[in-house]
Amino acid sequence: MKSKMLFCRTDRTSLLPVYVTSIGYWEHQPETEREDGFPDYQLHQTIRGVGEYTVEGRTVRVGPGEAFVLYPGVRHSYRPVSKPWEMAWVAFNGREAGALLRYAGWRASGGGRLAEGGLLGPFAAMLEGDSLSYEANLERSHGIYALLLELGRMQTAGNREQDMNRMKPIVAYIEDNLHRALSLGELAEAAGVSPQYLCRLFQKTVQMRPLQYVNLQRVGRAKQLMFGAPGRRMHEVARDVGFENASYFGAVFKKATGFSPEQFRRLYGLPGND
Repeated sequence: MKSKMLFCRTDRTSLLPVYVTSIGYWEHQPETEREDGFPDYQLHQTIRGVGEYTVEGRTVRVGPGEAFVLYPGVRHSYRPVSKPWEMAWVAFNGREAGALLRYAGWRASGGGRLAEGGLLGPFAAMLEGDSLSYEANLERSHGIYALLLELGRMQTAGNREQDMNRMKPIVAYIEDNLHRALSLGELAEAAGVSPQYLCRLFQKTVQMRPLQYVNLQRVGRAKQLMFGAPGRRMHEVARDVGFENASYFGAVFKKATGFSPEQFRRLYGLPGND
């Protein structure tokens, strides 16, 4: 592929939750410095060679299989370290752009290693062709959405995978013991770690505290019991998923779903004896 740069019309696509403003590919990325930052979000993926970027006074080197994001209005620069420094980039914006980036693991400007090498599929698709028609730009906006979702799935330096592997035994322990009370201390002991470490692991991996996770699993189990055993009374369902107090169960259920257990039953047409 030859170096290219496309400036997309946004008069209609700017109404979308996320849309592409420009996209490009460099056989050799030249040095770039922006003291006032850039008006849009930018995502850069190194394909071949090595470069480095500087943001907020911190310089980071990037190579194949690595990407970096620059948030709007943040002073930055980037430059080649090797020749060539082959790179693809896309600039985008929209009311959901920041939320999608956070989903993908980028809460601020910075870099990350991708789980797979090679130009990401949605990136390659957005770079195909030179058309700037509304239809082509609409497809690119679809492409940036797909790209950010893909990054959310795979932007994991083995750390997230390692964290998930650490979580598996304790998640299985929770599943096996949802019928009774569980404390943070017991969960930490079962996992062989300190309560503080367990809290950090859960927060990092599933973005919630261990006992919050337990309660969500209890609510999910309760839903299945309401469907699979519709004759059970609500206090029996509560007991079967580890709640000694039916009122507390109802409060937890409503906080998680927005409905009381009785409202949930009626919503899905499930019979009950209460």
